[in-house]
Amino acid sequence: MGVTRQKHAKKIMGFYKHNFQFREPFQVLLDGTFCQAALRNKIQIREQLPGYLGGATQLCTTRCVIKELESLGKALYGAKLIAQRFQVRSCSHHKNPVSGSACLLSMIEDGNPHHFFIATQDQELSKKVKRKPGIPLLFIIQNTMVLDKPSPKSLAFVQKLQTNQLVPEYQKQSIVELKEKEGLVKQEGEKRRKRKRAGGPNPLSCLKKKKKKTQEGQEPSAEKKKRRKRKRNR
Repeated sequence: MGVTRQKHAKKIMGFYKHNFQFREPFQVLLDGTFCQAALRNKIQIREQLPGYLGGATQLCTTRCVIKELESLGKALYGAKLIAQRFQVRSCSHHKNPVSGSACLLSMIEDGNPHHFFIATQDQELSKKVKRKPGIPLLFIIQNTMVLDKPSPKSLAFVQKLQTNQLVPEYQKQSIVELKEKEGLVKQEGEKRRKRKRAGGPNPLSCLKKKKKKTQEGQEPSAEKKKRRKRKRNR
């Protein structure tokens, strides 16, 4: 396994672990095309994939994938034997099986809650998987398994999370419950009460009063003038 390829996979795994909470054991859903490519290129999926992803791995498929391989006859008999060795995850198509690609798409609906990887060689399925954020995609080139880089949808989703423009539903509910617990959520119909500001003193009352001149203060000076006139007349 090349060092560069291993570093590339480690970086991508870090992205999904940090932003989409992927944890060991990593669950990888494989379809018939991936099993056939592994057989043709002599790849030991069970032995090689855990080392490539850097952790314990659970290989799984669905009944629809196995049914599809059975219907294709001897040409894909080897791929069917490989798929039958994996864990079979229950799908919603017990009575009416659908194509392997349609079944795998149904397994990653509603935000991929089980954190599945999708391993396929089907180009149409790969395009549809890339339209959903948070779903790692595996494929085979020649004799090498490759973990595809995060899709534009996944990158855009993470960017919105980082700018607080998008909050997952479970986090929204947690925030509401926390606010209710702390009494920060106002009940419907409750009106804000306007607080009256304390009034200051009347500015006119702060003015200093002017002292009035009393008549008593004027009379002594008038009497003095009269006395002076009398003395002069004498």
